[in-house]
Amino acid sequence: MYPRLSRALDRAGGHELRHRLLEGLSGTVLEVGAGDGGNLPHYPPAVTAVVRALEPEPRLRRSLREAGARAAVAVDVVDGVAERLPIDDGAVDAVVCSLVLCSVRDQVAALTEARRVVRAGGQLRFFEHVRGTDPRTVRWQDLADRTVWPHIAGGCHTGRDTVGAIEAAGFTVTRMERFRFPDPGFPRLPHVLGTAVPS
Repeated sequence: MYPRLSRALDRAGGHELRHRLLEGLSGTVLEVGAGDGGNLPHYPPAVTAVVRALEPEPRLRRSLREAGARAAVAVDVVDGVAERLPIDDGAVDAVVCSLVLCSVRDQVAALTEARRVVRAGGQLRFFEHVRGTDPRTVRWQDLADRTVWPHIAGGCHTGRDTVGAIEAAGFTVTRMERFRFPDPGFPRLPHVLGTAVPS
């Protein structure tokens, strides 16, 4: 997660959303695009290891290592991109994507990799902003995504059909909340928070 977005999330009461994203997880977890490590304090004790906290940006990896050293779970910070995960097939109990699928180059490729590395019976946890359903929101998202927003927000695209990409990659969504979340200084964007399992 991009640090500015991570801080904005916390200022807007996002601690509860992080908790809901991660509650009930156990075993080994891969967090894709872990950013500055804002999720790490929210992992439950049943998580034996965040086996990989994947982050492609060197500056963010340094912050992530510092956060990992303070975390109650074991954290292994690695360089890598979501479209080519440096993890064996079926190696993790869960994959976590938190405000990162907006910025990957290829959502379906990234999610297909997530599907590959999660074990049978495992799960994908996701918290993402998504394409709106009302014309006014969609117009704003399309304008923002075509112009300045990706350049000032770490490659973020606000209007992607992320739920469709999750399903296209071989997951079935089993639980999902839809809501608008107040990104301070910006319109209240549509978000989803949920769980998917391999189809």
